[in-house]
Amino acid sequence: MSLEKFSFYKKLEPQAIEFLQQHLEAIKVPKDTLLFAEGDVCDSILFLTSGEVQLLQEKGQKELYRLYPGDQCIVNTASMLSQTPAIASAVTQTEIEGYILDMYSVKTLAQNSEPYLSYLFEIYSLNVTGLANLNFSALHDLDGKIIGLIRSTKDKSIKNDVSALATSFNVSKESVEMILKSLQNDEIITIDADEIKLL
Repeated sequence: MSLEKFSFYKKLEPQAIEFLQQHLEAIKVPKDTLLFAEGDVCDSILFLTSGEVQLLQEKGQKELYRLYPGDQCIVNTASMLSQTPAIASAVTQTEIEGYILDMYSVKTLAQNSEPYLSYLFEIYSLNVTGLANLNFSALHDLDGKIIGLIRSTKDKSIKNDVSALATSFNVSKESVEMILKSLQNDEIITIDADEIKLL
């Protein structure tokens, strides 16, 4: 089992890790495979460890975002947790590898593991409060732009001002918060009340 790329994994209790080892289903899926369609109700979630997945809306005409190893799919997770139709389709752009965890195992794990429950709340909260406001087309290379901005400063740090960053890059605050959280989880930056610093 190789879930080290996921931010929650190193925080899990030993019994939670054992539970995952017993219930995760390893998968390998070819390129150009439909994982779930817009309107489907997801009954499991994907932990992607290798490859790339594209999320599409409007019958494949509009890209919502792309999923890379260590990312948790907001659309997939929200659909499974709420048992509501997925707002996008997921299609593999390369051969992928990863793990599937069924809905009942997700709920059991969340009930017994505080770190995993907190992780799910973060993902689901992003969907409920911010997904509609995210401009995913503007997110392309936003992480690189933020890193470049920090790197250009003398002490490799900038003021922790999400609103100012959102205005500078013409994206929503939710978009900036999502990217900053991802960079922090990947240990590329540190964030405190006053500044964002490149490691």
